[in-house]
Amino acid sequence: MKNTFGNNIAVTLFGESHGTAIGAVLDGMPAGIAVDSGFIARQMSLRKSVGAISTARKEADEVKIVSGVVNGFTTGTPITFIIENQDTRSRDYGELAYKARPGHADFTAEMKYHGFQDFRGGGHFSGRITAGIVAAGAVAISALREKGITVGTHILSCGGVRDRNFNDVQADVDYLDGLEFSVLDKSKEEEMKSAIMKAKTDGDSVGGILETAVCGMPAGYGEPWFDTVEGMLSHALFSIPAVKGVEFGAGFGYADMRGSQANDPFRSSGGKIITETNNCGGILGGITNGMPIIFRCAVKPTPSIYKEQNTVDMRDGSNTTLKIQGRHDPAIIHRARVVADSVTALVMYDFLSAK
Repeated sequence: MKNTFGNNIAVTLFGESHGTAIGAVLDGMPAGIAVDSGFIARQMSLRKSVGAISTARKEADEVKIVSGVVNGFTTGTPITFIIENQDTRSRDYGELAYKARPGHADFTAEMKYHGFQDFRGGGHFSGRITAGIVAAGAVAISALREKGITVGTHILSCGGVRDRNFNDVQADVDYLDGLEFSVLDKSKEEEMKSAIMKAKTDGDSVGGILETAVCGMPAGYGEPWFDTVEGMLSHALFSIPAVKGVEFGAGFGYADMRGSQANDPFRSSGGKIITETNNCGGILGGITNGMPIIFRCAVKPTPSIYKEQNTVDMRDGSNTTLKIQGRHDPAIIHRARVVADSVTALVMYDFLSAK
């Protein structure tokens, strides 16, 4: 089981949803990078469950840094983040030891680990594991800001309700910083929350689309083939549970354009080369071109729903049904936003370190 991602800056995840603790190890960070515990706590709060639109499971998510940081600065050695699990209720998962939940990794985990996996709350496959990503990502976000690079994500759509796209990208990214429910058009917040609550009332769930922008990344970072900026970001983003699609810039919209519409004309402005449009999403030939990097992630509806569903008893292969119990999110997109920010920052700082 491989749990490490990154080249010069590598992140290793550990733990299970209902185990003693979860966390991450961040390796490769240079010495002398400021680590702000208050900022880490702020980032962790953006991932927490909030009110009726989230799971009733309430975790403190206090991050303990047990290595790699002294007096508020990195030492250059691996940074270990530990987050204790405190609000577990494993009895809700007794039946699921042998009944595969539709939309979950229960069946594939059984095929790979032959019954030795921790099935409680999804174990190591759980979205709970992303807490370690957010802790490590907070350090990368702070390090990028020191270089004038910022990252921001908003909920472009949720439950059929759509926010506006990025416009003045830097101003929009600044506006999103720290928002609990990340939308650019404030009027859409209650509409999205209503759609989430409607699904919850129906015993169901909703998904949506996240849109992310990276501002201030200089031109010339990335590789032309297998370690392209799109490739490495996609690799990391697809590791976020429930992300099932990623597109950059115009994305699939390119399919309906002509070249004359799709190309981004170059111009010189204030001694800097820019493009008049940004259909390419800030990346050409796998390498940053200095324009904002913009991409979108499709997030599927939370697979844990309260409707009866068909499944299979993995002990004997017989057809059966199950009705999931426990505490689950009717939508995870508002909590996944900070996870997208975090993996993006880790990838971009890795590219900076390479060059």
